[in-house]
Amino acid sequence: MKSLLSSKPVLWFLFLFNLVVAAIAPFVVDGAQGMVTSVGMGVISLGAGVGLLRGNGRANGARQSA
Repeated sequence: MKSLLSSKPVLWFLFLFNLVVAAIAPFVVDGAQGMVTSVGMGVISLGAGVGLLRGNGRANGARQSA
């Protein structure tokens, strides 16, 4: 499961989908629930973005050492 979640296509999907939901949620859902949804999805999107950046660093490091 970990290898699936750390694959680039899955991370890109999580990053973009959650970023879009975080941007739209306050306009679709009223009140505090929309804000909490936006913050939660934003945190997930940031986590996926960090995973993408760390994945690039590991891939480049592996190529340089090989």
